[in-house]
Amino acid sequence: MGGDGKVFTFEEVTVHNNHKDCWLIINGKVYDVTKFMEDHPGGDEVLLSSTGQDATDDFEDVGHSDSAREMMGEYCIGDVDASTVPQKKKYKIPNQPHYNQDKTSEFIIKILQFLVPLAILGLAFGIRLYTKST
Repeated sequence: MGGDGKVFTFEEVTVHNNHKDCWLIINGKVYDVTKFMEDHPGGDEVLLSSTGQDATDDFEDVGHSDSAREMMGEYCIGDVDASTVPQKKKYKIPNQPHYNQDKTSEFIIKILQFLVPLAILGLAFGIRLYTKST
């Protein structure tokens, strides 16, 4: 791979984030993909959306071919200083209020939604039987 042992900070890489100057970080390596932008099968917007971050997950999620991985060598310009890359934030489940099963008013409404139609049906059935017998 290219790069000649050059090491870039994360901040140095993130300023290269436009159509005329685009760098990506993939697996700890820095790639200048500016010349590849027009030829990228997914379009230049895909590459631009991965700037300013570690693009490793984006790259791996797509499932690039072996030839695409081999092609990366010609765009590699160095390594990123891992100590300057921000830690990825882990997903934290948002705090939710504790579910209270004893919500009496809601419970009564649900019971009534079931019992009232049942009572109407029973009453209609009773009236029908009463009027038939007389």
